[in-house]
Amino acid sequence: MRKHGTLALRAALAAGLLGAGLGAPATAQAAPGPASAETREVLFVGNNWDGTVDIVTPDAALDRVGRLNVVPDLEERLAEIRLNPIRWAYFIGIRHLIGEGHDQFVDDMYTTPDGRILIVSRPSLADVVGIDTVTGELVWRFAVDGQRSDHMALSPDGREVAVSASTANTVHRLDVTTGEEIGSFPTGDQPHENTYVDGGERIVTASIGTVYTALDAPWLDWTKGDRYVQITDRETGEVVERLNMRDELAAAGHPDMSAAVRPMTFSPDERYLYFQVSFFHGFVEYDLAEHRVTRVAELPVAEAVRDLPREEYLLDSAHHGIAMNPEGTDICVAGTMSDYATVVDRETLTPGELVTTGTKPYWATQSADGEHCFVSWSGTDQVSAISYATGEEVGTVTVGDHPQRMRLGRLPADWSQE
Repeated sequence: MRKHGTLALRAALAAGLLGAGLGAPATAQAAPGPASAETREVLFVGNNWDGTVDIVTPDAALDRVGRLNVVPDLEERLAEIRLNPIRWAYFIGIRHLIGEGHDQFVDDMYTTPDGRILIVSRPSLADVVGIDTVTGELVWRFAVDGQRSDHMALSPDGREVAVSASTANTVHRLDVTTGEEIGSFPTGDQPHENTYVDGGERIVTASIGTVYTALDAPWLDWTKGDRYVQITDRETGEVVERLNMRDELAAAGHPDMSAAVRPMTFSPDERYLYFQVSFFHGFVEYDLAEHRVTRVAELPVAEAVRDLPREEYLLDSAHHGIAMNPEGTDICVAGTMSDYATVVDRETLTPGELVTTGTKPYWATQSADGEHCFVSWSGTDQVSAISYATGEEVGTVTVGDHPQRMRLGRLPADWSQE
């Protein structure tokens, strides 16, 4: 398939994305299914190097109410890996090339609508598992194609997750209750972020290529692999569109930028896509109806980073973490290499106060009430709540080792942990 689809495909895509109506992206980040008296909403924080998930209240208080071990089968998995030379080589490679000398035991997580199962992707173990939130026991396990699992997305109906299988250039769709594969589709090199759009009928996937190599000069960008934003039909697995954002940025007067799209978020009507790219301190606004880059937000760069060689960037991430409030007026971003988080006015693209609570901020997501943005500080093991209205930090909590992804989810209403 060509990197850019035909005009007919582009029109179909725009019609499909815009037809979802207001509020669609909010459901993609909200807890699955309708609220009920049998469940309560919480924020799950994945501690990548610990292999644990902290459970905190989804508000400015950020009270920690529990912790789950999501590698209860670790010794069994390690025994299997040691017997397979290829798996062992990848396991060690992930530790040193991506994990900064640590194993990656939890990347992403979501819950079933009833809060009984926590679905977790475990990169170093190349799988996705379902963990019983009450007993902590393994309910199901799915081994992804290739050697590493990565980011996931939960469908708006709460029935399935889409998980990136990094080295296989594949996304799997899994039933959240059984772990069985519903379908899969091919992607670019090293698929990363996934998002359900158009009411859950399509999946947007961004591939980032080999971010762990030292070939980071702009003229060596081609060595990073095939990277594009891909829109796939959920049921058929048909690739509807592929967009090379390096080409799109160049056409808009921004040459030599990376094609690797990192975290992304959508406007409430799903017309505009906001995304971060490798090595860039800011984010890009892309009009999906007109298929063009409309604005580029350049955000502050810390003095210590201005002359830093690209080879020293953390997995090519200048910024890694972006979320929009439900009203679509403010965008919360994590300035990973510059050690700050900030809320940007969407209309003017002007950043507010720089929150510098910790180091290496690596994810952003909105609170249950939409009033706050949660930011994880992976370098100092913290999570902050930042007000969309004021841009100020209004709460913080200490969590486990190297927090990255955070997701809203549910637990049974009577859930407790002694």
